[in-house]
Amino acid sequence: MFEKRKLFYSATGSYFAIMSSTVPPTPPDSPPVVATPCTRVCIVDGATSLCLGCWRTLAEISGWSGFPDAERARIMAELPGREARGG
Repeated sequence: MFEKRKLFYSATGSYFAIMSSTVPPTPPDSPPVVATPCTRVCIVDGATSLCLGCWRTLAEISGWSGFPDAERARIMAELPGREARGG
């Protein structure tokens, strides 16, 4: 996977961006899973540690593929509130 990282600074602190050009395809015979909120442009705010693209924490992003569907559904249900609060 091709990935670029760049560190940025804002009034609220530092954040970094990761831009990925590819996302692995889901095999056609795999069971249905909770969709990912990933926008493929990760901008993590240093003050909140949330991705400003999908509103997940770094721990949620890194563990996403290993979480059970119920945990991913719980996180997905929280994301609109996080976005509305801006973190």
